[in-house]
Amino acid sequence: MVLRFILRHLANNEQLVQRLSESYLVRRSAQLIVAAMYRTKAIAQENNLHEMTPERFRSFLRSFQQNVREGIEDAKVKLKEKKF
Repeated sequence: MVLRFILRHLANNEQLVQRLSESYLVRRSAQLIVAAMYRTKAIAQENNLHEMTPERFRSFLRSFQQNVREGIEDAKVKLKEKKF
């Protein structure tokens, strides 16, 4: 409760927000986020993911999750084989 009050007070302090926005760390973080957003958008367009229907996207995510799980299981089996 006290932390929420302090954070609200700091967020509403215009001078503090202005100084933070001028800091290198905040500006660089914003630049990196925007660059990542544009990269992922370009990759999505190259792979025609931006034209996917929601059902097709869910199917894509399910198959991706299944592949990741299988990869993890394979890695576990290989690690166990190496130990013995």
